[in-house]
Amino acid sequence: MLKIGTMSFCSCVHPLVPLLRPVIPKMGSPQLHTAARCAAKDYYEVLVLGGGTGGITMSARMKRKVGAGNVAVVEPHETHYYQPLWTLVGAGAKQLATSARPTASVIPSGVKWIKSTVQELDPDNSSILVIYRQRSLPKGGFNYPKIGSNYSVNTVEKTWKALQDFKEGNAIFTFPNTPVKCAWAPQKIMYLSEAYFRKTGKRAKANIIFNTSLGVIFGVQKYADALLEIIKSRNITVNYKYNLIEVRADKQEAVFENLDKPGETKVYQYGMLHVTPPMGPPDVLLNNVDKGTLQHKKYPNVFGIGDCTNLPTSKTAAAIAGQCAVLDKTISSVMKGQTSTKKYDGYTSCPLVTSYNRVILAEFDYNAQPLETFPIDQSKERLTMYHMKANMMPFLYWNGLLKGYWGGPAPIRKLLHLGLK
Repeated sequence: MLKIGTMSFCSCVHPLVPLLRPVIPKMGSPQLHTAARCAAKDYYEVLVLGGGTGGITMSARMKRKVGAGNVAVVEPHETHYYQPLWTLVGAGAKQLATSARPTASVIPSGVKWIKSTVQELDPDNSSILVIYRQRSLPKGGFNYPKIGSNYSVNTVEKTWKALQDFKEGNAIFTFPNTPVKCAWAPQKIMYLSEAYFRKTGKRAKANIIFNTSLGVIFGVQKYADALLEIIKSRNITVNYKYNLIEVRADKQEAVFENLDKPGETKVYQYGMLHVTPPMGPPDVLLNNVDKGTLQHKKYPNVFGIGDCTNLPTSKTAAAIAGQCAVLDKTISSVMKGQTSTKKYDGYTSCPLVTSYNRVILAEFDYNAQPLETFPIDQSKERLTMYHMKANMMPFLYWNGLLKGYWGGPAPIRKLLHLGLK
């Protein structure tokens, strides 16, 4: 058996539950090992592990391909969340409830929902082992005030509470030494917090610090230049190659390691702390999913999409939109015994929220080159892009992507750019 990997926040705060859930459509002849009380069959032509964005999207597409009765989704949670909205929830601009819908309402009609957790994956035998219990989220240090995280439904509202309660001192935002979903979300809440402090008259007493394990502010130079200008104009301190290793919540201290000098640490006192926990993919998919076809390199009936994969691009809902259209073609080719010619180019999008009414819409590919949809300079802060982020994208998510009808903006880009990339 190959075990599903886990992720934890390594500090005195107790571990967080996995935040990157595996989403793996499995083709061929898999068997599903379940408890006797489960009404599920022991065989499905397509088995989707995880009912997140990628899982629901592909289950909708696979239903149309092989029929609803041949598709099952393994997902333990009763509620499905549109997580990109949590940036605005953490800043008090949206309510958490607006990001939530019952899982039953998003799973395609007729597709079997197996309400359990994948414990073990055995790709050699095309089978999985599931358990019928959910692990609760130990909140640990999040029970203390002044700490929040936009990366969990249990802690995102604590970010807003920490913002409201902030009086003075260091407001620290972290980026871990691992891949993370929506890698620029830690910056978004930082910019929104700075805007909130200005709006509420607290800015003069706030020292805003971004401690990132990375060596750059953004991986695409065009957008990095724009963000550095914003950082400079708003007097934000950025410390590169600093990784959070411990939180002493009772003392309101955060401990960071200098990655350029391993073993050297620095302790910061904080008046507010936004934590981005370390994350990672399950072992069976680590470095094993082809970045073009999204097919497993060893197991031809295993595929990856979304946050669980090792694809070298930012992990966003927009990336899943681009991936799902490619994966649909890949699976169709595999079913026909053919080799897929459709390749995923790494397209992803990150609406960089820089205030309560402005967004820089970053779009780029595997080569960290801009791949913009609109024939304008998207590195500029724009009100129109904010409304797209806050209002249009959620509608497109629920009514297009999850239903398997949205495969990314490539056709629109081609039209708006008159056929030019």
